[in-house]
Amino acid sequence: MENGILLQIKDLHAGIEGREILKGVNLTIRRGEIHAVMGPNGAGKSTLSAVLAGKPEYRVTSGSIEFAGHNLLEMTPEERSWAGIFLSFQYPVEIPGVSITNFMKTAVNARRKAAGEPELSAGAFLKLLKEKMAFVQMKPEFAKREVNVGFSGGEKKRNEIFQMAMIDPLFGILDETDSGLDVDALKIVAEGVNALKSPEKAFMIITHYQKLLEYIVPDVVHVLKDGLIVKTGGRDLADRIWQNGFEGIDE
Repeated sequence: MENGILLQIKDLHAGIEGREILKGVNLTIRRGEIHAVMGPNGAGKSTLSAVLAGKPEYRVTSGSIEFAGHNLLEMTPEERSWAGIFLSFQYPVEIPGVSITNFMKTAVNARRKAAGEPELSAGAFLKLLKEKMAFVQMKPEFAKREVNVGFSGGEKKRNEIFQMAMIDPLFGILDETDSGLDVDALKIVAEGVNALKSPEKAFMIITHYQKLLEYIVPDVVHVLKDGLIVKTGGRDLADRIWQNGFEGIDE
């Protein structure tokens, strides 16, 4: 895509169960950028992330999404992941019976296979696993635990940042990852994003709050209200929202 554009959304209309939620979203994200999407409850923030990830229950009725030169709407969720899209869930799910080690080994090697690369050897994988667990300050014994089973809210979010570090995506979407986190956990999330940032990658941070954006400084801030991006600005826009709320921000 031209001018370093990684993701381009044009006039996107989408919804669920016959209800339109996104009503003409336009958004351009370039490589190397961090974009924050803020907005009140019900604005369409999580719907936007779900549509980008390809959740099947959401239906796109019109518009286009181009990602890294691909028509995203023609790709399955698996193909989107292999192309480099990662979604950190607002409410991470538990996967009983599947250890974090086996889950990550399957995910990492599936991506490598899609890219035409050989699977990691057992030794190389364990080295990567230990390195990334230390990076997000996860205790080594967590590798043997079932995915998110019995985890606290903060542990689940930290586990997702660990997954993102393991997969090293081209485009990371954090859907309200800061929800329910204390300051220490927020810092770990932020450190993960900041360490993974590069001139080739981009991030979309979806949040209600300004606090996370003190640690992850966005290049661009968007306000999503009633299914439309009504305001775009710099880091100062998040400060204004924090001080004055969302009311009148589109004026």
